[in-house]
Amino acid sequence: MLDPAVPQLVVNCRTLYFSWLPADPEAVAALVPTGLRPQADRQVFLNQYVVDDESQTSGFGSYSLAYLGVTLADADAPDGVTPGGWWTHYVTSSELVRDYALARGAPALPGRTTIDVRRDLVVTETDIDGVPVIRTQVRIGDTGHAVHNGHHRYLTALHGQLVSSIYPVVAEPVNPFEIESVEFLEPDHPIYALRPENPLTIAWGYYAPRSSFAYPGGLTILGELGPSPAPGGPDPQRSAVGIVGQPTGR
Repeated sequence: MLDPAVPQLVVNCRTLYFSWLPADPEAVAALVPTGLRPQADRQVFLNQYVVDDESQTSGFGSYSLAYLGVTLADADAPDGVTPGGWWTHYVTSSELVRDYALARGAPALPGRTTIDVRRDLVVTETDIDGVPVIRTQVRIGDTGHAVHNGHHRYLTALHGQLVSSIYPVVAEPVNPFEIESVEFLEPDHPIYALRPENPLTIAWGYYAPRSSFAYPGGLTILGELGPSPAPGGPDPQRSAVGIVGQPTGR
């Protein structure tokens, strides 16, 4: 198992990253622990990426990953503009990555993501335990000279505490870029609560054939977590319903 305190680097992976407005805003808000606030529009984000070769990572090897969650208010990245997020699902094909992520508080599950590029059409699909749960279709253009760079902030629950991580990212997005469809395929799966509204409203996003980022070496502790949710709610080891005291920093 990799030491979760050691930073890791991923370079030039294929990435689809975007957000939408949900069909059930209250169900989305219910996934956010007390003490954190979802954005007023209850925006949901999804990042699906594939690392094709072990030479693209500092220690993970090749793998695929998809994470999604709820965009937060008052939890911005260091630029003071990019909003932070609360992970609700974190699905990866690699047991090594899964164990590393779990040890850092991510709600990691076994699954696989594929990205199929056919000229100007990109089709992505994420499955959990062999069951397809999300399929996206995107129209893309060519990689231009524009670069997306900065930091993303994600909050997780770890050992009864709320923690924050800042992830540096550099991506080369294509232009044009248009999300044609986002399908949530399993109504009986908990992930279905995050499905988009109809008609589809995309808040922002990009597809990048080359995207690089790092897992930071440390986690910032923001506060202690309260009691576990009621029966049938999210896993108390991977979520929270209350924060005791106030955050100590960002």
